[in-house]
Amino acid sequence: MPTESRARAGTGWQSDRTAERAVHHTPTRPRTKEKPPVTADAPTPGAAPYGTPETPRVAVRGEARLEFDPEIATIDISVGARGTDRRTALDDLTRRNNDVLTLIKSYGDAVEKLVTGSFSINPELTRHGRGERVRAYHGRVNITAQLADFTALGELTTRLADLELTTVAGPRWALRPDSPAHGEARRQAVREAVQRAREYAEALGANLAALVELADIGAENAAPFAMRAPAYAMGYGGAPEPAGAPPALDLEPQRQTVYAQVNARFTMTPPVL
Repeated sequence: MPTESRARAGTGWQSDRTAERAVHHTPTRPRTKEKPPVTADAPTPGAAPYGTPETPRVAVRGEARLEFDPEIATIDISVGARGTDRRTALDDLTRRNNDVLTLIKSYGDAVEKLVTGSFSINPELTRHGRGERVRAYHGRVNITAQLADFTALGELTTRLADLELTTVAGPRWALRPDSPAHGEARRQAVREAVQRAREYAEALGANLAALVELADIGAENAAPFAMRAPAYAMGYGGAPEPAGAPPALDLEPQRQTVYAQVNARFTMTPPVL
């Protein structure tokens, strides 16, 4: 091939490669992120979080502390047994446990809940020469009973305490978890918050406009547990017992205190200052 032709061919080949590289390395324009559309719910810059002179806010706390008669009572029963050998202790414990359960179940619907808790058989060791030996075995069963009939409660508690090697603790007075008392306390707390906010607004010559926020701080049953509460005009005793039976305890239920607390924020009309 002539020299001139080879030169042209080489130049053309280089031009094609250069163009190819130019096309291959052509920079692309960076994409710009699209801004999300502004909706009516999105906060706008400059919005006042705590109200404005035209729409002031008032923040208050509402509280309620109410007392109610208890709805349920819980007693704890501990049944024990002792024997020189494990089998004797276990047999005695089984018999006494059955006696307790039979007595409790005889009260029928008055007992709402009956639960057997922990059970144990433990050896009692004593020193014997250079070592130890088993002196006796101790057994114990823990039972919990919940009653709503307080008339039967005094009688049952007395009869249980009269059984051999049986310990009774309680009662623990309480309201049911779904008791209407809790709702009444919460409603009273809200009414207290509204009344307090209205009084603040009226003191400024304004009126409440709207509720902005209502927060439940919490509600709890604040009554302590005790065997007997301070006396008041409500007592529960059992029916007369047959001759030879122990007299039924006259138990006085402890009033239950329910506490509720809320935080509330309102808007109000412009005050007249």
